[in-house]
Amino acid sequence: MLSAVVFVVTVLLVGGLLFLVGSLLLGRGETQPPADLDRSPVELPADRPVTGDDVRALRISVTARGYRMTEVDWLLEQLAETIEDRDRQLAELRARPAAPQPRTTSDDTPPHDTAASGNGAPPGAHA
Repeated sequence: MLSAVVFVVTVLLVGGLLFLVGSLLLGRGETQPPADLDRSPVELPADRPVTGDDVRALRISVTARGYRMTEVDWLLEQLAETIEDRDRQLAELRARPAAPQPRTTSDDTPPHDTAASGNGAPPGAHA
C-alpha cells in the first residue's frame, strides 16, 4: 500500500514539474509584440522591384519560440517562384508590339441623328 501512495505522489510531482516547465517555456498564450522594422536583419531592396533571388537570399533569425525553418524556406521558395512568374509575364507583355488603336471620328462632327428626319432615313433623303 505504501508503494502505491509513493507512486501516485511521484507521478503527481513529475506531472506538476513538467507542467511548470512547459508553461514557463511556452508562455501563457500571449502574443509577441511586432518586431521593430529598423532592427530587422531581413532587408529587401527599396530602389528596385523585388526579384526571386532577393527572396531566396532572405535569412530569418531563429529563436526558441520561432518558426519551423523548413516551412519558412518552402514559403519563401513559393514566393520567389511567384515573383519570377510575374516578372516573366510582364516581360512577355512588354515585348509584344502595341496593338493598333481603333480610329475614332473627330469630336467636331455631330453624331448621325435618325430621329430628326422622322422616318429613319438619313437627313436630306426624301421618302
